Amino acid sequence: MKNTDQTFYESETWQELSDCTLCPRECHVNRNASETGYCGQTARLMAARAALHFWEEPCLSGRNGSGAVFFSGCNLRCVYCQNHKIAQGHTGQDITASRLSDIFLELQEKGAHNVNLVTPSHFVPQIIIALQSAKKQGLFIPVVYNSSAYEKVETLRELEGLVDIYLPDLKYFDPVLSESYSNAPDYFETASAAIAEMVRQVGAPVFADGEDSLMLRGVIVRHLLLPGCGKDSRRILRFLHEAFKNDIYVSIMNQYTPLSQVSSIPSLNRRISDEEYERIVDFAIRIGIENGFIQEGETCLESFIPTFDYEGL
Repeated sequence: MKNTDQTFYESETWQELSDCTLCPRECHVNRNASETGYCGQTARLMAARAALHFWEEPCLSGRNGSGAVFFSGCNLRCVYCQNHKIAQGHTGQDITASRLSDIFLELQEKGAHNVNLVTPSHFVPQIIIALQSAKKQGLFIPVVYNSSAYEKVETLRELEGLVDIYLPDLKYFDPVLSESYSNAPDYFETASAAIAEMVRQVGAPVFADGEDSLMLRGVIVRHLLLPGCGKDSRRILRFLHEAFKNDIYVSIMNQYTPLSQVSSIPSLNRRISDEEYERIVDFAIRIGIENGFIQEGETCLESFIPTFDYEGL
């Protein structure tokens, strides 16, 4: 019987990495030959942490935590990234697709409410093989795809039937902002198409019965408020409400933390004020958003950023 890694190396997706076009960057590098594109990763899986994580939305974290696997590298690499240590692709540990499959099952055994794939876009082929293997071995908890939404629809379609919950960001409406902060002037058009595909795949939200009301299926779109970008935030929220109504949940986040890499960027080198956040939440209520999450208290602290110590790998 072939093991998970043999299956991957013989698959068509492995060959696709010889001319990688998985994400909108379409770098066309040969990752099988250890070349790296914008994401900074070769074909070898790299991750920095796999552990119970308690700082997701309540319907994902529940009491036991979400089983978060933090992958190294990123195809967006925002200048203010809260996980910049791993997004740059220099922090992480090599693992095989077979080991990733085992990690999914180990998180389930630890009581995780779901498997949470954090920044997975550039490793989709390996993740598909690992998920297929884990499900054959008894993985039954929901699978969460946690991404920037800077995704190709064609790549997302390869995940249909494997992912239960999509957890994308919608970061920007204005192409000037997305180009300045994420080198992606096409971000909004790309991300909005990706979110539409996610909704098509999993449909309207479904929750488990019980006190925790854990999400079993659906889409939660996150929007992180950035300093001085209230107008852009309002345009994003209006778009989401008009496009998807109650077929999605919207999570409005105030946890932006200015880390050392933005010390030379005055527009980003401060936190969101309570007044800024309250105005955006009031706007969301005023336009009719009902399915949503908001943050309260001092969420914009570095302690909310995980320690990438290779736990669980």
